[in-house]
Amino acid sequence: MENIFDFIKSNFFHVAPILIAGVIAIAIVVERVKTLVFTYPLNNVSGFFDHLRDFLMTDRLSEAIAFCDRYGKKPVAQIARAGLLRAHQPETLIADGLEIALAQATHQIQKRTSFLSAIANVSTLLGLFGTILGLIQSFQAVGTATAQQKSALLAAGISTAMNATMLGLSVAIPCMVAFSFLMNRSNRLISESEASATQVLDLIKQRYYAAELEAVTQLNGKAGQPFQRVG
Repeated sequence: MENIFDFIKSNFFHVAPILIAGVIAIAIVVERVKTLVFTYPLNNVSGFFDHLRDFLMTDRLSEAIAFCDRYGKKPVAQIARAGLLRAHQPETLIADGLEIALAQATHQIQKRTSFLSAIANVSTLLGLFGTILGLIQSFQAVGTATAQQKSALLAAGISTAMNATMLGLSVAIPCMVAFSFLMNRSNRLISESEASATQVLDLIKQRYYAAELEAVTQLNGKAGQPFQRVG
């Protein structure tokens, strides 16, 4: 550990970009884990849609929208709310609204995660750059050194080169692990959001046809009533 700290002190301007990349990666991972693991997932999706079905089948659209507002930051609730706000419009407009809401939710789910892959690649390249730079400096020093100094300078140069590689990989490897985990969570949330958009559209159709069937039934019931003479 002392060697790596000495390396950072003596090569600070070179390792600074790697350290900055590491700090940015930590900030992204903390924010994305908080969002994708704790903020966005809806614990009981089936129960959520059961409540929506109860509201819609009893013609309580405003209560259904208010119910979605309770889960304001959940993508599933946002998509459901977007569809319910267009429940009185034609089916094509409802579908368009759901597609817009789904696209917005997908963007919110995926944002910043891809930066981790870029940081991992850049950190690896910066580490390799430090390795090459250390080897160049080592061979240049050996070329002008005395016989007694050559072995010490060569060992110091190789140590610097290997430390640069290790520092770059120490940032890149956790970034790739976090990237894989977060992408898995993102894909799961996106699939859940897509399924919710389809389910919301289906509930709105059920509500419409249920109301239409009730109106036809009432009309037929009135038409089947016997004629009553007045007076």
